[in-house]
Amino acid sequence: MTDTAAQDRPRIEPSTRVLLHDLAVRRDRDEWIVGRMATRTFVAVPEAGARALELLGEGLSVARTAETLRDETGEEFAVTDFVRDLAALGFVARIGDRPVPDAEPARASLPWLRPHHVRFALHPVLPVLVGALLTAAVAVLVRRPDLLPDYHDLLWSPHGSLVLLTGAAAGWALLLAHELAHLVTARAVGVPGRMRLGTRLQFLVMQTDISGIELAARRHRLTAYLAGIALNLSVASSLVLVLALTDTGTTAHRLLAAALLLALMPLPFQCLVFTRTDLYFVLQDLTGCRNLYGDGLAYARYAFRRAVRLPSPGGTTGTGDPSTRLPPHERRAVRLYSVVLVVGTAACLAFMAAVTLPVDIALLVRAARGLGPEHGLAGNADSVTVLVVLGGVNVLWLVTWWRNRRSRGSSGRP
Repeated sequence: MTDTAAQDRPRIEPSTRVLLHDLAVRRDRDEWIVGRMATRTFVAVPEAGARALELLGEGLSVARTAETLRDETGEEFAVTDFVRDLAALGFVARIGDRPVPDAEPARASLPWLRPHHVRFALHPVLPVLVGALLTAAVAVLVRRPDLLPDYHDLLWSPHGSLVLLTGAAAGWALLLAHELAHLVTARAVGVPGRMRLGTRLQFLVMQTDISGIELAARRHRLTAYLAGIALNLSVASSLVLVLALTDTGTTAHRLLAAALLLALMPLPFQCLVFTRTDLYFVLQDLTGCRNLYGDGLAYARYAFRRAVRLPSPGGTTGTGDPSTRLPPHERRAVRLYSVVLVVGTAACLAFMAAVTLPVDIALLVRAARGLGPEHGLAGNADSVTVLVVLGGVNVLWLVTWWRNRRSRGSSGRP
């Protein structure tokens, strides 16, 4: 920190009073989740920290807050350091008579969408309707197993370019609807939410940041996490019911079958919890972990260094197990998850190297060789479509990965 920055930082004296921003608080096991929705910053604090926030919010000075906590708990609490930490998190509006510089709030997607517009997303009858629709679709498939889709249904047209274009359009539309389901459910709770492109290993994904849902009730949190999966299942179930009423062999039937498969294809991906899918957040919530992925990755790195006897960042070998600072229930979950994280990541990267990458390269090379006047209009159209769709997805993945990497680096986040 520069001398100028140190001079600009407000002094915290025993008589100092602070003004807090509007903070939301929720009890979670033995801790309290505290956060500011405007900046989407949330932390877990102990019971004494929650009480200190309450006392500071009532206008008590730093010294008076420390005295009250000492009288109530019999222990000393470093209120001055606590206030500095709160200011660093952006929770403090003013220290004494000096305002604390505030970060610009993150921009939300669809800011015109208000909680009262989408309150229906939290209605208890909605999961019942989704379950009824799914049950009806399963009953139809039991009676009509011929309606079960397979990969041939994607090849609904002899023209490869038409299959690629319609598949890409339908796939992205379903992906957008999936993320909108998360956004709408979170917005109903009052969480702003923001949709953007991201990468998960070799996968290009659209993701919705619903930071702040941690402060909602568990039913609302799980509803927000599972809203996308419920949307895909509802679309697939509806398509099954319509397929049962459509004559087989018709273009409409083939298109519906292709759409059904596209609606179901993202669901197996959700089981890859090591890539922080929707089910990962459900797992993290049910296990009571604060950062299952981050803690699991830290433990996996520690276990690897210990196995190969590499020095730890502290300069020693085989010491510094990061999971020991966690509560017992989190420690067990983190250690088990670290195994899933390592094995799953290795399997995904191996599949990419052995299958996905060679196939993509072969298709792109074939498409490039298919360009030219000697291949005719149809051949050139197919080649251009493959280059645009397949090449565009790979370029978009690379650009998204680089942009997010630079964004994390500039913000100082891991």
